[in-house]
Amino acid sequence: MNTACPTEPTAKAEHVTSTTLNPMNNRLESLLEQMRVLEKEVLQETRKKETDFCYKVHDRKVQFTAEVQSRHRQLRTSLFRYVLHSRFLVLLTTPVIWLCAIPILLTDVMGTIYQAICFPIYGIPKVRRSDYLVFDRHHLTYLNLAEKLSCEYCAYANGILAYFTEIAARTEQHWCPIKHAGCVKCAHSRYKKFVDFGDAEQYRLHVEEIRRAYEDIAPAPRAKDA
Repeated sequence: MNTACPTEPTAKAEHVTSTTLNPMNNRLESLLEQMRVLEKEVLQETRKKETDFCYKVHDRKVQFTAEVQSRHRQLRTSLFRYVLHSRFLVLLTTPVIWLCAIPILLTDVMGTIYQAICFPIYGIPKVRRSDYLVFDRHHLTYLNLAEKLSCEYCAYANGILAYFTEIAARTEQHWCPIKHAGCVKCAHSRYKKFVDFGDAEQYRLHVEEIRRAYEDIAPAPRAKDA
């Protein structure tokens, strides 16, 4: 019989201070911090590729050297050859892929409307949509028109899903900041703020505090700075 889990709250549990919720004292927070460090390192390594592949990024615009662009054009497959050499089943399923644009577009619209109406009422900082959408692959001259459209469609789809996930994460922090019993892939950006599964005392003591704990989110830029 497990004696570590009392059936009723003990006096000690009632006097637990907020320091027990400090994310830095939590193993999960430590792991998430390591993930953030790795993400920054990946970004730094990606930026190093600018030198390797002779391009510069300024204001989200990509510029290759003239010599590299010329080489890229030589490597481009014509649209006719691209379609001609595609497998029949791939061509047949193409409409199915593009039909997914409908629910993704609705997700984009509804997510934006939802947070515009509800987040000010809940006191939740809005998610910047522009942080999740990057369209730069059309600058690659070694891609034909079909490839460019496919790449930008993928960028939009994944960007919107990430954007909506952040909206949902901030909503979950407000309404149900409780970790799951066992779900590694459920750990989104706000998960570190949540109370452990089954920790009823801490939930009741700190749920209101957690609902307002968005101090780690950078404020949205003003219109003139955006």
